[in-house]
Amino acid sequence: MFEQLTQLAQQFGNEAVVKNDAIPNDQNEAVINEASSSIISGLQQIASDGGIDQLAGLFQGNTNLDSSNPVVQKLSEQLTGTLSDKFNLSNDTASGVAGGMIPQILGSLVGKAKDTNDSSFQISDLINAISGEGAQNSSIMDAISKYGGQLGLDQNADGKVDLSDAMSAVTKNSGGLGGLFSKLFGK
Repeated sequence: MFEQLTQLAQQFGNEAVVKNDAIPNDQNEAVINEASSSIISGLQQIASDGGIDQLAGLFQGNTNLDSSNPVVQKLSEQLTGTLSDKFNLSNDTASGVAGGMIPQILGSLVGKAKDTNDSSFQISDLINAISGEGAQNSSIMDAISKYGGQLGLDQNADGKVDLSDAMSAVTKNSGGLGGLFSKLFGK
């Protein structure tokens, strides 16, 4: 997942970072890498803060991926602050980088998540990355395990709800990942 995000950040960072005269060339790679890691940490923070409905809406593709989207806003604000502090970039430059990269990267992720023919991206990787390894970031997978059987998510009838069931639910239901989140969290 991190490698895929880094590739997307490099792809979309050319215009926002590499061709940006306000960013020293020797910092280009570090700024692009910061953008990709910022997305995962931002999504984790949104999930741990109870923003599951925002993430569900994002990955259903039912929301605009521009500055009016709450997820884009949060991720852009976080990246802007980090770039200003860590790389001593002006707020305008950092905001321009975030505004130029975050919507494009998220748009590509959403497109890949919805494309069942794109084997380069697995939604389970995203769920694992968002839920993280720590106890505070594991709310998504805990909820799937705890409530999934009661909500009819045991897709393969093996008596447990795991990523295999979640992936089956995502591909079988027209609601996609957003439908899964909605079913789990009643949103």
